[in-house]
Amino acid sequence: GIIDFVTEVVNNSGSNPCPPVIIGLGIGGTTDKTMTLAKKALLRKVGEPNPDPEVAELERDVLKQVNNLGIGPMGYGGRITALAVHAEAFPAHIASLPVAVNIQCWCARHKEATL
Repeated sequence: GIIDFVTEVVNNSGSNPCPPVIIGLGIGGTTDKTMTLAKKALLRKVGEPNPDPEVAELERDVLKQVNNLGIGPMGYGGRITALAVHAEAFPAHIASLPVAVNIQCWCARHKEATL
């Protein structure tokens, strides 16, 4: 399922994204919507769970499995491969479930402004 897919993506990326990483997941909608959701998920404050309890549980489960990979900081091994998993979900047709994974390096710089 989703957890195994995300774990495979992170494992295949290895040390390339400079772990520990922050993982953005987009789930549902159309493929273009799914990719936008994955990027949007990365804009949340690091470690802030999704307000939907089911999605928040998925975030925790993915984080646990990814950290069990043992890739560790900069790929040198260790227990922290990801700092956080942020997921955003959208309704999808029952016959499909697009999932997008966006991996962000640990620095995750972003700025907010109120106009």
